[in-house]
Amino acid sequence: MKSYKIAVIKGDGIGPEIVDEATKVMDAVGKKLDIKFNYNEYLMGGCAYEQTGNPLPDETLKGALSSDAVLFGSIGGYQWDSLPRELRPESGLLRLRSELEVFANLRPVKIYHELSSASTLKEEIVSGVDLMVVRELTGGIYFGKPREKLENKAYNTMVYSKDEIRRIAKIAFEIAMKRDKRVCSVDKANVLEVSQLWRDSVKELAKEYPEVELSHMYVDNAAMQLVRNPKQFDVILTGNIFGDILSDEASMISGSIGLLPSASIGGKVGVYEPIHGSAPDIAGQAIANPIATIASASMLLKYSLNETKASFLIDEAIAKTLKDGYRTPDLSEYGAKKICKTHEMGSVIAGNIGE
Repeated sequence: MKSYKIAVIKGDGIGPEIVDEATKVMDAVGKKLDIKFNYNEYLMGGCAYEQTGNPLPDETLKGALSSDAVLFGSIGGYQWDSLPRELRPESGLLRLRSELEVFANLRPVKIYHELSSASTLKEEIVSGVDLMVVRELTGGIYFGKPREKLENKAYNTMVYSKDEIRRIAKIAFEIAMKRDKRVCSVDKANVLEVSQLWRDSVKELAKEYPEVELSHMYVDNAAMQLVRNPKQFDVILTGNIFGDILSDEASMISGSIGLLPSASIGGKVGVYEPIHGSAPDIAGQAIANPIATIASASMLLKYSLNETKASFLIDEAIAKTLKDGYRTPDLSEYGAKKICKTHEMGSVIAGNIGE
């Protein structure tokens, strides 16, 4: 029996509820394929601050570094918004990503046929959408120095090196080679020097991938094109802040932010999490949609453990569950035959493994 060590960080808000369903589904596929997952739970976020005074305790960082992958739920809540920035839950997540050196954030957006009417866009616009946002995660304006807040002025700096750009671009081109072989690099090269370096570096690397069609788009136009004609995109490559904004915009194409997973890879240990937040307003009500977290577990199996069959079985189980009409309340208006609580949805997906 193969065995893997998984660091589980449930976090705040709905985090514990959705992560429990992801591990439930992982155990189901593990039983099917004779794989053992050894879970070790760690604190991060507001809950970690409350217990230790630190949003990312040293024990959590050490545990993550000694694991095969990290499965993460969500962090944050209104009660911690007034803390100094370095003590806020989000600072813990940024530090985790930085310490693990996970520089590539993958955010797939794929429309389930049964939910094409759930999008705020017309069905004919979203039907068949299947794109991947590849976002640089450990550089750019979120990490650029110097940075300072003064009494009447504050500033942040956007910094990228050529090496940082090439390594994230390489991830995008490699993914494109396994898809439709198209990369759209998004920047603001008409006004930003750092974006001009980005564009020049991507063009240079593209010569190593002659089979991949490379295009460029300014970020403001990309934001418009995502809602005008999202099917034109295969792989979107972009920097940290642009990727943060565009991937959240792209998530609404699917109709619910509760459907979309993410993977942060390229460094020491991969981190897998839903793209949504902690949703404190619905925490503890058992109405959160766990599909994004379960799909993140599928990405964990694929990208960190190379268990492609297990990943495929989870993806197929999610698709079958939705096809059969099971919905959480966020999707209750779209072809629902049974409205499920969070734990019920996880159980149905687990039961559909291998069906």
